[in-house]
Amino acid sequence: MTNSQPENALAPAMGSNAPAPATEAYSTPMVLPSATEKTLTLTNEDLIFVFTTHGGGLKTISLRKFPAIISRTGATSLETNMATLNIKAPAPVLALLGNDAQGDNYFNLTQNGRVVVADKTLTNGLRLVKRFDIGTNYLFTASVRLENTSAQSLKIPARELVIGTATPVGPLDDPTALGAFWYNGIKAQSVKQPWFANRTLGCIPGTPRTVYEEGTNNVVWAAVHNQFFTLAAIPGIPAPRVIVHPISIAPPEMVGLTNSTSALLTNGFEVAYGYPETVLPPHQALEGDFTFYAGPKKYNDLARIGLRMNNNLDLLMDFSGFTGFFSKMLLISMNGLHDLIPHVSYGWLIIAITLIIKGIFWPLTKASTRSQKRMQALQPQMKAIAEKYKDDPVKKNQKTMDFMKEHKVSPLGSCLPMMIQVPVFIGFYYMLRNAIELRGVHFLWARDLSQPDTVAYLPFLGDFPINPLPLIMGATQLWQAQLLPASPGMDPGQQKIMRYMPLMFIAMFYRMPSGLTLYWTVQNLLGILQTRMTKMTDDAAATKPGAVVAKKKM
Repeated sequence: MTNSQPENALAPAMGSNAPAPATEAYSTPMVLPSATEKTLTLTNEDLIFVFTTHGGGLKTISLRKFPAIISRTGATSLETNMATLNIKAPAPVLALLGNDAQGDNYFNLTQNGRVVVADKTLTNGLRLVKRFDIGTNYLFTASVRLENTSAQSLKIPARELVIGTATPVGPLDDPTALGAFWYNGIKAQSVKQPWFANRTLGCIPGTPRTVYEEGTNNVVWAAVHNQFFTLAAIPGIPAPRVIVHPISIAPPEMVGLTNSTSALLTNGFEVAYGYPETVLPPHQALEGDFTFYAGPKKYNDLARIGLRMNNNLDLLMDFSGFTGFFSKMLLISMNGLHDLIPHVSYGWLIIAITLIIKGIFWPLTKASTRSQKRMQALQPQMKAIAEKYKDDPVKKNQKTMDFMKEHKVSPLGSCLPMMIQVPVFIGFYYMLRNAIELRGVHFLWARDLSQPDTVAYLPFLGDFPINPLPLIMGATQLWQAQLLPASPGMDPGQQKIMRYMPLMFIAMFYRMPSGLTLYWTVQNLLGILQTRMTKMTDDAAATKPGAVVAKKKM
């Protein structure tokens, strides 16, 4: 009978505050065995697990309820079109990398009900046993046991335990959404391609980074993710380090539905827990257990797991910073409305939330419009002051401030109310950009609110897509710009540029998800309505008896 070290003791015991020794980085992929690969498939209500003898781990996980590609005809079968995690990965989940950690990397697979065991014994007497229990509700558990069956101590080298690889599930994925997350008990940190590119200000080339390695025995969880799905590994006790390697993968097949970024889907990220070198006495074992979540990035589900396990797993949603707070609140609100009225399309819910937001900010927007009009009306007098004191800047500024104070106007009066709304709008943008709830949702002519609303292609322009919503959005934004009063102090050239700047938004939003352009279009229409209503109210007030007298008293 062997003696085991404490639970998850894949690394030697040490104080929780002691820094984890740096592990050697292994950027080369796992060497494939010469023996023919055998696989074993298990299925539960939500997932299909494929285990492999090559590396003795979990090769892929398919999500039975989510298609890899949303068909615009609705004819694609889920049986042949399931979103799959860890696809194209160089090593399976729970493969051990580094210094021949797994010998020839060929394992035996056995199954007992919903449990799969991969095991092998190395020539030095080290036995490797990996046990998987497929579980339910996108959760499964696993353990890794390193057992010394020999009569002498064995030196266990530094090693990486692969927890998954971030790869796209289909050619319509957003390549910028691929990456890794890890949580240290205080904050979650995101690792994506820009970190490895190491460009100053995002554009000036720098020395590319080849590996990301962090953690001091405080890795509460780590995860790989794409735009809508994630594979997260939660160790029984915090892991020493997290290691992320960028990898190259084959691009998706450019058949059927593609977009302008499909050809960029050639990068992935392999994530592993790093364990330092240790010595294993005779007939003793190192063993670690893990809980995995493999499924959609749904805030409610992740928050529920995070609350139960006290590990803030919902930080995977990347609702960080000040605007992240609004993203979270807006997503909770949208899902709350859907729970109340489940048969209503998310398209209508986007419109409803946009109406609510506009209603909340209506007084601020109204005040901003009126302040802008008042400042415009006072421009001749302010220009006269500037001309009169053009040789004395200090006196010019003082006289201008006195004039504005006398007429109870301020340059901030027109822009501050709008600036207050910006974090909410940005939060809404990021929420809609990554909300899996919109994936595959039909609304009007849009077949998928998480993708552009393409209705046809122009073959004579290289199959350029026709996306109506961005065009409508640009038209409404241009209309709104024509209704707003010119900004005070802006020269005619600048005013002309600002009025036609909405045309740039068409290019910016043309290939964005249609849920985003729907939100922006509705917001523009409500802005137009508010501007016209404010003008009608002010005009009606100006025609009332006594209005001219009141104006003279100002």
